[in-house]
Amino acid sequence: MTRLPKFFTSLIPLAGLFSVPALALAQNPKLSSDLQALLAPAPTPSAAVSRLAVPAAAAVSAKPSSMPLIIQYKASPTATDTALISTLLGTDVTQLTSINALAATLPLSSLTTLTSQANVTYITPNRPLGARQSGTSVAQYTTEPINANAVWAQGYNGTGIGVAVIDSGINSQVDDLAGNGFILNLFSRVVWSQSFVPTAPYDANDYYGHGTHVAGLIAGNGSDSTGKKYYRTFSGVAPNSYLINLRVLDENGQGSDTSVINAIQTAIKLKNLLNIKVINLSLGRPIYESYKLDPLCQAVEQAYRAGITVVVAAGNDGRDLALNSEGYGTIEAPGNDPYVLTVGAVNTNGSASIQDDVMASYSSKGPTFIDHFSKPDLIAPGNLVSSLKFSNDPLAVNNPTFVTLNSSYITNGNSKSSKDYFPLSGTSMATGVTSGAVALLLDAQPNMTPDQVKAFMMRNANRTYMPVTSKVTDPTTGTTYTAHNDALTIGAGYLDIQATLADVKANLKRIPTGNAMSPVATYNPDTNTVTLVTDQTALWGATALWGASNVYGASAFAAPVGGQTALWGATALWGANDPAAFTALWGATALWGASSPAAQTALWGATTDESNGSTALWGASTVNGSTALWGATAPYEN
Repeated sequence: MTRLPKFFTSLIPLAGLFSVPALALAQNPKLSSDLQALLAPAPTPSAAVSRLAVPAAAAVSAKPSSMPLIIQYKASPTATDTALISTLLGTDVTQLTSINALAATLPLSSLTTLTSQANVTYITPNRPLGARQSGTSVAQYTTEPINANAVWAQGYNGTGIGVAVIDSGINSQVDDLAGNGFILNLFSRVVWSQSFVPTAPYDANDYYGHGTHVAGLIAGNGSDSTGKKYYRTFSGVAPNSYLINLRVLDENGQGSDTSVINAIQTAIKLKNLLNIKVINLSLGRPIYESYKLDPLCQAVEQAYRAGITVVVAAGNDGRDLALNSEGYGTIEAPGNDPYVLTVGAVNTNGSASIQDDVMASYSSKGPTFIDHFSKPDLIAPGNLVSSLKFSNDPLAVNNPTFVTLNSSYITNGNSKSSKDYFPLSGTSMATGVTSGAVALLLDAQPNMTPDQVKAFMMRNANRTYMPVTSKVTDPTTGTTYTAHNDALTIGAGYLDIQATLADVKANLKRIPTGNAMSPVATYNPDTNTVTLVTDQTALWGATALWGASNVYGASAFAAPVGGQTALWGATALWGANDPAAFTALWGATALWGASSPAAQTALWGATTDESNGSTALWGASTVNGSTALWGATAPYEN
């Protein structure tokens, strides 16, 4: 069942409302593409509408005179900058100190004045966000495939590590989030709760269900499935870690960029007090600009620079075949940021072994739009995974097919729905699993930097068992979705926390200096090859220990040429029978034609229906679906 986000009507585009000055603003480089589209006359409808613009079909709808905006500055906004916002009749003004920005609701007529200010660098809408999810009666696996059990056996369970969950809130009263021990079990391991939801600023409880589910995958201790009557325990990956609950989604699963940025800022401020080492962002939205300008990406980078490992969902748009027949080029923001750890989702096929695992068909694939980074960075279990629910959990109540059967973990259990657990699918879930793994690693080696965490996890990701190609056919539409075992689908490979920890212990002192930026994918039309260009200051430069082939797998690459490492050619990557897919993705007028309008239309065309993933995340039939930001869970079961 699909739950389409409720979008902000203030982002509905206008037609014929603005005069010549507005037309000039529509081409102003200080304005984001969606703001430019808002100010421009409605284009002539075509077969494919750029997702960088709000769909033209909405042009006849409501005509807002003001809207929530985020204004970024060259330096921290001054008192003069703030005073100007008031002069321009701005309301709801908020300081976003981590990214040198102000958030405010302003008349659109104020944009002329704002863009003329020398200190203003970029203006975007305060984009909305939401969550969606799917369920089933099959209980799949999370901790076993990534070898978390072997790390627990070494004495590491996330003790003392704080994980900030930026989501719909956490119900801290569920049993599995209590402390471990005779006395500690009287207290919750949710050690801080704070709301950034404007309509409920003092209530960080979960009235939607998404955040509690993610929290359980990170830190649930499995107490409600542990004991003689149970043959299986639903535990989080780091069952003794602490949770910092930063609520940004309301009871409908809706929020905004500003809420997320404020939550990230708070996590940075609380870092030392609560030993926050990890931020979990099971969120995503369309990419409107380079990561260097996107306020959401700039916020996650501030957390990274503060020493916090930021784990982000890749997105659930892998079934969007608008550009090519295999869903490439569908990574979401802020998972497009090269400094974060971006996670795709695996289907474990109902077994603890990874030998029968396949990619989830909806998991978004690289490269990233505009900047062309190779993403995701790695993959983890995320399909139909069971985690926490609470009494009257809205997601469970409103979606009775989201079922974990008692018989799936209770000896002689019946076929009724569990009162404590239920399943969801998506890169959102895979992100929670990965955040838990990061907490385990930092329990063992607390001084590791975010770059070291990312590099070691990618270097030790498993590429052995994922099939070269897997296919899923939708029983309703008959559409077949294909996933390949390539760097743009699985990244460095399948998360293996046991191998990662062993490598850390052996090589921690041998890490060269540098960052762990994701490499850039480039296309050479003369040779029909794609190359990964690594930053020579990055950990995976030319050194033997950290070379790109060592991270992504030597079998995936040809011999390096300069700073470039050749990726799969057209036949190997796309399949000999599908040359059109290669041309569609890598052709100069598609993803790589930076100056070509056709590039935007080809990649982000919003004409496909829900059956192939488009409206599932973008809401093509919704007037402002392209502006949505959502919690990255999927409406599919494989």
